[in-house]
Amino acid sequence: MTSTISRRLALATMLAVTALSPTLSTAQTANAADMSEAEVRRVDKSGGKLTLKHGELRNLDMPPMTMVFVVRDPKGVEGLKAGDRIRFMAGQDGPVYTVQAWELVK
Repeated sequence: MTSTISRRLALATMLAVTALSPTLSTAQTANAADMSEAEVRRVDKSGGKLTLKHGELRNLDMPPMTMVFVVRDPKGVEGLKAGDRIRFMAGQDGPVYTVQAWELVK
């Protein structure tokens, strides 16, 4: 009985941690060569968008600039504010540029 409770508790804890930090766990698995650094200029929580002043995006063959990205998971903008430094993986879905994963730079 104790073993079953322990397994259920461990599973529930693992699921809770995964649910609370989807962008970080995704960023950890992203290819380091596809990650770029940026400064957050604006956070649009309702629209799930970030305005980023970013360095070169090698995976998209894009020079440094400031632009708006849609965050793949709208909850992914939680905890970010203007002035934060992040490492992120950019992507493109048709004409829309996206943040597929990000992590704070310490």
